[in-house]
Amino acid sequence: MLKKLPAAVKVAVLSAALAAGGISAVSAAPTIYQTESAALAGGAQVETEHAGYTGSGYVGGFSDANRGNAALTVITSGSAAGAHSLVLRYANGTGSTRTVTLAVNGSTRQLSLPATAGWASWGAVSQNVTLNAGANTLAVRYGSGDNGNVNIDSLSVERVTPAAGVVEAESGTLAGGARVESEHGGHTGSGYVGGFVDANRGAAATFTVSSTATRSTLTLRYANGTGSSRTMTAAVNGAAQQVSLPATASWGEWATASVPVTTVVGSNTVVVSFGANDNGNINLDNVALAPDDTTPTPEGTTELESGFLGGGAVTTTTAGATGSGAVSLPGAGARVIRTINQASAGNATITVRYTASASGTVTAYVNGVKGAQLTLTGGSGWRTVTHTTALRAGLNIIGYQDANGAQLDNIAVTGSAALAARGATVPFTTYEAEAGTTTGTKLTPGRKYTTDVAEASGRGAVKLTGTGQHVQVTLTAPANALTVRASIPDGTTAPLAVYANGTKVTDLQLTSKYSWMYGGYPFAEGPGGARPHRYFDDARVLLPQTYPAGTVIRLAKDTNAGAYITVDLLDAEVATATTAPAGYVDVRTRGANPGDGADDSAGIRAAVSAAQGTATRGVWLPAGQYNLNSIVNLSGVDVRGAGIWHTVLNGADRRGGFAVAGAGTTIADLTFDGDVTTRDPDDAPNSDSFVEVESGSGATVFNVATNHAKTGLWLKQADGFYAAGLRVRNTMADGLNVNGNNGPTTNVRVEQSTFRNTGDDGMAMWSWNPKSEVSRSVFAFNTISLPILANGAAIYGGTDNRVEDSLISDTVFNGAGVMVSSWHDAKPFAGTTSVQRTTFTRTGTRNWDWDTHTGAVWLFAEKSDITAPLVVKDLEIVDSSYHGMLFSWNKAISNVTVDNVRITGTGGATEAFTDDKGVAVSNAGSHGIHLNLVTGTGRFDRVTVTGVKGTGSQGMTNDENRFTVQRGTGNSGW
Repeated sequence: MLKKLPAAVKVAVLSAALAAGGISAVSAAPTIYQTESAALAGGAQVETEHAGYTGSGYVGGFSDANRGNAALTVITSGSAAGAHSLVLRYANGTGSTRTVTLAVNGSTRQLSLPATAGWASWGAVSQNVTLNAGANTLAVRYGSGDNGNVNIDSLSVERVTPAAGVVEAESGTLAGGARVESEHGGHTGSGYVGGFVDANRGAAATFTVSSTATRSTLTLRYANGTGSSRTMTAAVNGAAQQVSLPATASWGEWATASVPVTTVVGSNTVVVSFGANDNGNINLDNVALAPDDTTPTPEGTTELESGFLGGGAVTTTTAGATGSGAVSLPGAGARVIRTINQASAGNATITVRYTASASGTVTAYVNGVKGAQLTLTGGSGWRTVTHTTALRAGLNIIGYQDANGAQLDNIAVTGSAALAARGATVPFTTYEAEAGTTTGTKLTPGRKYTTDVAEASGRGAVKLTGTGQHVQVTLTAPANALTVRASIPDGTTAPLAVYANGTKVTDLQLTSKYSWMYGGYPFAEGPGGARPHRYFDDARVLLPQTYPAGTVIRLAKDTNAGAYITVDLLDAEVATATTAPAGYVDVRTRGANPGDGADDSAGIRAAVSAAQGTATRGVWLPAGQYNLNSIVNLSGVDVRGAGIWHTVLNGADRRGGFAVAGAGTTIADLTFDGDVTTRDPDDAPNSDSFVEVESGSGATVFNVATNHAKTGLWLKQADGFYAAGLRVRNTMADGLNVNGNNGPTTNVRVEQSTFRNTGDDGMAMWSWNPKSEVSRSVFAFNTISLPILANGAAIYGGTDNRVEDSLISDTVFNGAGVMVSSWHDAKPFAGTTSVQRTTFTRTGTRNWDWDTHTGAVWLFAEKSDITAPLVVKDLEIVDSSYHGMLFSWNKAISNVTVDNVRITGTGGATEAFTDDKGVAVSNAGSHGIHLNLVTGTGRFDRVTVTGVKGTGSQGMTNDENRFTVQRGTGNSGW
């Protein structure tokens, strides 16, 4: 007999021994087995004290005094083979959840029995179990892992029949190691399909499934006891997609995952396979097709919750929202921005899905320009509102701001195309010179610092030494604008002839003014000094017409000016000028006249001042060349030009640019070309950044380019700063640095941007310890290449910061593809820092100053331990120059999660040489993972290492075994 136990009673655990016995069923379907007729053992006993039981009593005795002994056993009779639902009826008056062990033909699992209202109140729990044909042994025990103290009234068993349209996996055609199994219970039918293991990548099961509709939902019933989400590929009539299968509680627990598919009325071929990009390792029970009667999502739909949120906008999980939720805009200043890729320029209709309890408005912003005010009708449920706007070909940003209490779910834009899955979506096509045809010399690929080829994109280039030598490529898309990255001897200029289909079009004027640096940091030695580097620079030209795809573009050394021209790459695009928004102040009306050779700074300042008093608060810079010889301060205005190729601001004497010091500022559609030729010493800055954000709440920078500035963008304090469509080239220091030097910097997002040939980190977040930290900021969908010093991207301290969805390639000197570090006097890390969904190609370098190899991914505890959570996930690390991943050095890095990282090829810097200090350098010891004298802990799942090069190189090396490696599932090669 059981009574309610005091909360303070400590419940221990026992193991139970069973005695088998038979009892008869009392009903046909479901079959109910009364426990008072079961075989009882170990103190289990029939009782009738508490009312509400069925039959003639119930079984008690599952008390602490009988721990390890109490058990009841029933034997089924006449069972059909396959899946059944087993329901256990019980009472639990203890006030807390209790557990018992269920054994089905000897296979055990623990059942949780939530508290009932009292001992006379009865509850039920159900389990899917697999029974054999005929007799089966079912037992309930007070097991070694249980806390018992319940009463058991009955067990009922009912056959589970698959729903219409369900096909059992074991009935399919199996290939590649897929096989029928029945080891784990709970499946339907006579078994399930296993064998989707790493050794059988490519394993598949094929089914013929009937459908009554052309839009259907495909549902997979599966078990995933790995502890982490897995993926498989599902193809219906040849159309394949990846399906995510979250972990189940165990291999005996089953779940379903569904995806929308296109079907035909009648028979459909469904293939479920362990694809090349999957991580598999699941069991498949059945597949089903059901008609999809939901309203289809409009073509071109983009979820807003995955965009930039600022000014108090937050994500919500309101019922009926698509994707992962919606965006709540609580009032003035709250905004959401999404990037859109348009297949061609022209008017587009944008449909906004929203809900609002009361009627109101929201203002649309298109590429940063204030647009239509949309009326939102209040009421329950989701509604739509449309507006039409002109969009440019390629990248656009669509924003919504200043609603009062509305929630926006998604937008559908007519004519939109997919954005790049990783890296920036750009309007230009890049053609590598070494992939073209040439009468010059294709350089032997190499990565030795102080050689020109080591600074070439893809580590290859073409050298033209003789008059008349050329390299040529065939356009795959139309173009009227070219950017050529090339190198010529120090102290020279030279023309590079441009031909289209054999006809000379123009000359590109090349200069070495912004190339060639010498010595150690800050590279102040003159020509002939040690460590020559920074060989390449960009030159660009607008062509007289737009040339179609198929045009052969030839770059030729047509004169004897200069000993050589080394051509690295060609960017080609169609450059279209934008027009002035209505109501913007034209700088020409305030004394800034393009092309007159005078300093236009004062005229631009006057236009900014005049715009402050207008409704649009906008400044227009028409096409032309302007001289911006000093900094222009901006606060709450929109300064924009006619486009990157058409409005150019030229700096002078190392100066020029914009300082953002107020909320709501926008800079768009222009180029700044500085004249900075040397790196400032850290303690003696004497040059300007293109954009310096002093206090930029709600600021936006869109579709701008910068060349030859000290840094591209330097953020000293910002809240809700957003940038997209940046082209940062040939800076003397960082391409972009987000820091807190003026105060806390939070919620910064920089995306869809490209960085090349930066003089330090391509992109950096720096929480400098004497100042304030950077938090909740993200670099996403960026393409970073050829930083000549330091890293592609870096996070130095801070809270909840991320680098994700990017392409990083060809780091040159003393850096990694990405660094996460307490270096540079960084504040401690907090929250969760993550690097995810990014591809690293030919990254990591030899550090000549420290005589060490670096990694594509470098976790570096320099000033202090890194103990806050750090997530490194979904990375492709390809052809690393030396290590794949490096953890260093002599401090702790704890709470690291590394998941789904594929390291393919390490030690790609195969040349051996002696550096300028006489140190021999080779790719020896280029490890997949190097734990370099670091302590701490990390869990590794699905981390694979292949193609390790170099003497003594290993999949993983853990110096002195200081670091605790927690190996999960799916690892190989280390």
